[in-house]
Amino acid sequence: MSLYRKYRPQSFADVVGQEHVVTTLEQAANAGKLSQAYLFAGGRGTGKTSVARILAKILMIRGIEDEVLQKQIIKGVEDGSIVDLLEIDAASNTGVDNIRELIEKIQFSPVVASAKVYIIDEAHMLSKGAFNALLKTLEEPPPYACFILATTELQKIPATIQSRCQCFPFRTIREEDIIRRLQYIADLEHITVERDAVRAIAAHSGGALRDAISLLDQLRSLPKITAGDVIDRIGSSGEEEVRTVLTAIEGNDSDTIIAVVRRLEESGVPLDTFIRQLLGTVRSDMHTAIENHAPFDRYLGMLDALLHAIRDVRIAPVPGLILESALLSLCSSLSDSTEGISAKRGEKPAKEKAKKEERTESPREPPAVLPSTPTVSTSESPAPIATTIEAPEITMESVQKFWNDVVNAATPPSVKMSLKNGRIAVVTEGKIVLEFPSAFHRDKVASTEASRRVEEILEGIFKRQIRLECLLETDRRTISVPSEEAVNLAEAAAEIF
Repeated sequence: MSLYRKYRPQSFADVVGQEHVVTTLEQAANAGKLSQAYLFAGGRGTGKTSVARILAKILMIRGIEDEVLQKQIIKGVEDGSIVDLLEIDAASNTGVDNIRELIEKIQFSPVVASAKVYIIDEAHMLSKGAFNALLKTLEEPPPYACFILATTELQKIPATIQSRCQCFPFRTIREEDIIRRLQYIADLEHITVERDAVRAIAAHSGGALRDAISLLDQLRSLPKITAGDVIDRIGSSGEEEVRTVLTAIEGNDSDTIIAVVRRLEESGVPLDTFIRQLLGTVRSDMHTAIENHAPFDRYLGMLDALLHAIRDVRIAPVPGLILESALLSLCSSLSDSTEGISAKRGEKPAKEKAKKEERTESPREPPAVLPSTPTVSTSESPAPIATTIEAPEITMESVQKFWNDVVNAATPPSVKMSLKNGRIAVVTEGKIVLEFPSAFHRDKVASTEASRRVEEILEGIFKRQIRLECLLETDRRTISVPSEEAVNLAEAAAEIF
């Protein structure tokens, strides 16, 4: 027998990590106030079915005084041989006909126990018609019938079903609780396992105790389970690279970032899992900064970029490229934001300091007086010279000339980062078309607030309104955008005709 089945909880005292559920059900059982319909929702391996079976034991022996019969019922529930307990896998019994058959059988009284209990696992897989057929029975079940629905996706359960059940959320089990349970099983089974190996198994399980016990069962044949054995069999999670990446971003070390992404790809680490670990660490650092009343704007930019990256990495043909692009962009954006913070504090960036020193060391010579300029006596104040500033024409050359100014003036840093990844594709009199290598950067700049801000910056430079259009490089092949030459030809033709 597998370790998971052998050490499956048989009483509420054995349940790990779900004290809020266990306490409520125990108190309801002691007070004789158990319901006839329950809905257990939570991640895989968190104990939903186990708690459902424990609850079924309590419901089925309620009111039975014969201890021998109680033991027979409990044993029948544990080995699945009692006819008054029916477990249904909704994934393979999704149709309305299956539920109608169940409703017909529910009209018969229990054979041995004091109640008939129906456990419907993966309840979210039922069809709409099946849910509708179950509604009336859930609302007014026979006095001896009880329903326990279990699901990993509560949002797919209709509200009409949820309202007829007592809902209990099952939390992911804490890593420390999983470690204690694994060590307990290892001691009873005389399995020699290092503490670091137990911790690695718990970390890999993602809060699912069943997965952790199954992995321990898989490794039990080894004479001694080490952390290296665990990594060899399940692969690295990339957790050890998280701090390396964050340090590289802080230090603007692009070489390290490229090397880390390459190592992750070679070791087969799921990149969305790695990004999720990055998000958790950055979030924790942001909380620490907030508690210490320190600036936390840069963490918001990092979280925003990583959230977009985890969305794109799942559908990208080259997932590593998405992660690499996001991390490298964070390097440059954090570097720019650091200079901005220094400027706000009155500190001159290094480039400005160098320019100031250069001006101090080599002062400019006084401008030569033009022959046509009349001589003005020192006693008279010079007459003001009227100057007019002409706006530059909107051409590809002029836009490229001022583009760095546009990028540097863009806010927030995440938009600036995405603009740097864009390429000026087409320039016309009233529109600038930007091409982006990924949907992440395109969507960031194309958002209403960001595009309006960029258009305001362009209007300040060119003294006229310019519309910004953002495309993917792949869209360029299917969407025809008029070139500047074509627009000029069209205008010339209009004047002629």
